[in-house]
Amino acid sequence: MIRQYELVDRVLAYDRNADEAGLNRAYVYGTKMHGHQTRHSGDPYFSHPIEVAGILTDLKLDSDTIITALLHDTVEDTDATLEEIRGMFGERVAGLVDGVTKLSLLELSSEETKQAENFRKFMMAMSKDVRVLLVKLADRLHNMRTLSHHPREASRKRIAQETIDIYAPLAGRIGMQDFRDELEDLAFQEINPGARESILKRLEFLTKESDGRIDRICNEITQVLSAKGIEARVVGRQKKPFSIWRKLQRKEITFEELPDIMGFRVICKSVDECYRALGVVHQRWRIVPGRFKDYVSTPKSNGYQSIHTTVWGPERQKVELQIRTQEMHDVAEHGVAAHWSYKDQPGKNGNGAGKVAFDASKFLNRISELLAHEGSPEEFLENSKLELFLDQVFCFTPKGDLIALPKGATPVDFAYAVHTDVGDTCVGAKVNGATVPLHTILRNGDAVEILRSKAQTPEPMWAEIVVTGKARSAIRRFIRESKRTDFVKLGRQLVATAFESEEQELTEKALSVAAERLSLPDVDEMLFRVGSNVLGASDVFQAVFPGFRSRARRARDTLRSAVGLSRTEPKSVPIKGLKAGLAVHFAQCCHPIPGDRIVGILESGKGIIVHTIDCGTLAKHQESGEEWIDLAWQSKEDAGEIRMVGRLRVVLNNEMGALAALTSRIAEYEGNIMNMNFAERREDFFNVEVDIEVEDVKHLSNIVAALRASELIKNVRRMRG
Repeated sequence: MIRQYELVDRVLAYDRNADEAGLNRAYVYGTKMHGHQTRHSGDPYFSHPIEVAGILTDLKLDSDTIITALLHDTVEDTDATLEEIRGMFGERVAGLVDGVTKLSLLELSSEETKQAENFRKFMMAMSKDVRVLLVKLADRLHNMRTLSHHPREASRKRIAQETIDIYAPLAGRIGMQDFRDELEDLAFQEINPGARESILKRLEFLTKESDGRIDRICNEITQVLSAKGIEARVVGRQKKPFSIWRKLQRKEITFEELPDIMGFRVICKSVDECYRALGVVHQRWRIVPGRFKDYVSTPKSNGYQSIHTTVWGPERQKVELQIRTQEMHDVAEHGVAAHWSYKDQPGKNGNGAGKVAFDASKFLNRISELLAHEGSPEEFLENSKLELFLDQVFCFTPKGDLIALPKGATPVDFAYAVHTDVGDTCVGAKVNGATVPLHTILRNGDAVEILRSKAQTPEPMWAEIVVTGKARSAIRRFIRESKRTDFVKLGRQLVATAFESEEQELTEKALSVAAERLSLPDVDEMLFRVGSNVLGASDVFQAVFPGFRSRARRARDTLRSAVGLSRTEPKSVPIKGLKAGLAVHFAQCCHPIPGDRIVGILESGKGIIVHTIDCGTLAKHQESGEEWIDLAWQSKEDAGEIRMVGRLRVVLNNEMGALAALTSRIAEYEGNIMNMNFAERREDFFNVEVDIEVEDVKHLSNIVAALRASELIKNVRRMRG
């Protein structure tokens, strides 16, 4: 545990004007208030806030933040009051302690309330001062370092999952990459220890096989730069296990094919030397196309600056280089916290780094917009996570203004990033002077011009092509507010048709009865759900006439009875948008499972065949005249627990234990093997097609990633038509 004088000396070492008396008072006050409290490990409880304060001194944060760290649990866990803290340490510290306390109280209630509503309150509490988030991140980091002492496994899993879902992305979004890496790795160790251990073993094997390759490459790059008069520090590193695991989930490649398991940083003295170093590297080694990015001239919104390039470097290896100054390096590692180190220090920015000042409030402002306008806590959670997770591309308006967007963004995202009105009235777009579809994916450096019309309104399908939380929120809000009347009108027509087809009279009283029996607040809400395809018109009819058999069903039963067949109920399927009375089959070419985007093909004599939207066999249906039906999966709440079959093609090493590794890994991740076919067998490998019963796409993706991490498995991919 850090002693009192050691903590104060740490702060004074980087801030000679620090509030020394306040730091001493906070240390003594915290020790006194926590008294004889202990942690799960048996250590004195006050060791925790001291360690949190120590983490923040490594980031060179101001006195108020360090004092807040020492006091952050006092109001929640002791007899201390906010008024008492305000009197002893001032209004600023009291405000920070209050903010951190609110976040902690939300965590304590997270098992009893919805995560989505918690997250909304969480953002409201932290949006007033980013230092509240910094203290909370340091608090979470120390708790994760000591998580193994927690006695309940379920609680450890919940805390680790919350760290992966919320805290690690938040750290990354404000540029604190070292925090993010450690939080992810600690959580990964708890959530999926087997996968982490497997990846660590592969990394250890590659390290032994390379026999000091990282050091040799560092030395050669240093010598090449030195020969051109550039003094730079070159350091190498391996990617973290969770980062590798995430890539194995996203990309259909083997462990060895990952392009950047090894990465190298070139730390130069100035921006000028960064660009000179880039030129020297490109002259010496051949560049890998498509792998160059300049985040110095166009920094990321979290302040990150570096030149990225990949070359066929020493020892014929793909070498990923990040070229930056020391200040850029500090910001890359510590994000918003690094700016306290450089604030008010003359000459620190003289080398040009940090010329685009980082403002954490921009991110928090976007979250505040979502808070103000989002329709439900669940939608807010979804759209804020979009803001957290996605990396960026940089595009330009016709006037040359820079717009930062997430990867995968479309012109519709660009339009809403400029202004909500521009997005609402968007009818088309030009990218680099050429007219393009609105679903076009934008790339770094694109010049985008949005074409507008006052008669245009947002299209519902836009919500499927945008990736920014702001765009999706605005589109959904418009649909809710402006299209509701149309959906209610359409719903009334559909219900009227359903009643008419059964020769029953539709009355307002019947509609009121249906709404009440369906537990909906009013008739308009019920008709809106019918019109927006959330509820079926037949469901309304059945609510008024429970057990009523339709004319078609009566005729079918009469026919079955005449030929001596018993009537059987059709098997329920977890899909919305199906036409009543038609048989439903899942295509064997693509094996759709919940989470896939799906479409139905109405084939004569067969019924509806459900395909994934990217199934290769759909091409033959394009001009066949068959009816296409837009389908969607029901939510788990509506469909219940349903497992579907996905098919994988696995390439195994032809050696002892390979098949056992395949089956045991699938079982470990709770997949159920339904069928296995040996498609091809050769001297060094064999191909296996495996049908696995899973819950959804995420479940199958986790199995795929786990298989790719095994050294006995060469490749895994999902079979698609």
